[in-house]
Amino acid sequence: MASIKLILRKHQADQTGHSPLYIRIIKDRKTKFITAGVKLKENEWDEAKQKVKKNHPNSARMNASLSQKIADAEAQVADMERKVKTVSISKLKDAIKGKEVPNFFDYAYKRCEKLKGNLAFSTHRSYLIYTKKFENYLGTRDVYFDDITVSVLLDYISHLSNVMKNGVSTQRYSIMILAIMFKEAIKEDIIPEYMYPFSKLTLTKSKSVRTFLKKDQIEELLNKNLKSGTSLELARDMFVFSIYAGGLRFGDVIELQYKHFNEEENRIIKQIRKTGREHQFKIGKVAIDILNKYKKENPEPNDFIFPIIKHKEGYFKNEEFRYKVTENANRVCNIHLNRLGKEMKLPVPLTFHMSRHSFATNALNNGMRIEHVSKLMGHQDISTTQIYAKIISEELDKAVDKYIF
Repeated sequence: MASIKLILRKHQADQTGHSPLYIRIIKDRKTKFITAGVKLKENEWDEAKQKVKKNHPNSARMNASLSQKIADAEAQVADMERKVKTVSISKLKDAIKGKEVPNFFDYAYKRCEKLKGNLAFSTHRSYLIYTKKFENYLGTRDVYFDDITVSVLLDYISHLSNVMKNGVSTQRYSIMILAIMFKEAIKEDIIPEYMYPFSKLTLTKSKSVRTFLKKDQIEELLNKNLKSGTSLELARDMFVFSIYAGGLRFGDVIELQYKHFNEEENRIIKQIRKTGREHQFKIGKVAIDILNKYKKENPEPNDFIFPIIKHKEGYFKNEEFRYKVTENANRVCNIHLNRLGKEMKLPVPLTFHMSRHSFATNALNNGMRIEHVSKLMGHQDISTTQIYAKIISEELDKAVDKYIF
């Protein structure tokens, strides 16, 4: 026989000192909680009498409502246990709560589809992957919003760290996706705000480490004698081009078309994929030489400069196809760059994104104003660019420690 009782969950108190009241069900030593839709201060609840104290202005009405809820719950439990010989506590919870609190995964997957048109393909894909990851951890889809408590999330974080060996960034992102679904449900008035458990979590934020190549390392890479026409040479050339072209991201480099390059002014004018904003800037001799190296005879304005994208029509029409082409090309490029980095005996793996960091640090080191670096990189907030200034300051400190006695 299941037992039913009202519990004030004081550990979920909000900033005003109000805690949510829950209906607690215990069966076969397993416990489930269902929100009673009430929030009270600790001094307004009589645990022994299971009643709202008279110091609450609406105590009589609230007690009548709570008594009715308990009576309905007990009736539902009795009816279920009479009809079904072996009934799980989850089924009892379903019977009591009805449609009061929705199933988390049913909502999350449906919400992902609704958001699909407003999200980048990669973001939408991440929402689905990380929601499924949480479902796999729980081992069931039969989970309601109020089942996802702070303790459940802490256990999940522990699993991500100790079992799956995920780093702190992946752990943080795994939890953030779940939090987004809660926020969407609150925004749609599907669940009350006090069900949001994430405000009580403290997630470790990984220290951002931006590695970069110094001027002599860039020159060493550029002067490497590589076999002409190979994908290894192409990876190297695109990487160096990015360094000398404002730190363009990989997706923007492979999408660079002849119409984006004004030869008379040596200027690139292109809409940046990540921000959607038009970006224009002049490029110097090294970048121009690389563009000329790959220049076709009589190219069309829509032709790509670097020979990566083979199916132009499908690439721009199908976002999923575009994402997969970019992801695969980036993976192959990073394999080649890592090989070159090992040959150069670099202390860290060489990846394409390091070209962006290399541009910023070298530009600042050469005296370019931080506002100009920020503009070239397309940063919305100059504080993002200031991270690179901090790196240069740290490098200077190391030099002082090493050479000044």
